[in-house]
Amino acid sequence: MKRYMALDVGDNTIGVAVSDPLNITAQGVKTIRRVSYRKDFEELKRIIEEYGITSIVVGLPKKLDGTVGIQAEKVQRFVKKMSYKFEQEIIYEDERLTTLMAEKVLISGNVSRSKRKDVIDKMAAVNILTTFLDKGVKE
Repeated sequence: MKRYMALDVGDNTIGVAVSDPLNITAQGVKTIRRVSYRKDFEELKRIIEEYGITSIVVGLPKKLDGTVGIQAEKVQRFVKKMSYKFEQEIIYEDERLTTLMAEKVLISGNVSRSKRKDVIDKMAAVNILTTFLDKGVKE
């Protein structure tokens, strides 16, 4: 059975979420503080092995009009480098507004600004993976 990991790739952090074994729900795993591609990929490899990940869903931050902007191009460069390191299938998922949705949830839960900063990217990854899983996972 496939198991998915979602990434919310930013300039300074990578939010990571994984699906449950039945691909029904998404759970936030961690926020990786970016240091270098090598370190980023080492940490992602550890998570892939720990959870038995078969496919990676990467949020693509398109502009509101659906076009690819500077941030999406950065994500695509990251994914290209990642594709040389990992054999897992890589799938793009439109992530427009996922960080904003995560921020609203945290604010409504009265989470302080400093704590929001620590978990927002992980929650955005959960939103990306949830959106993907809700479309119906095909084996």
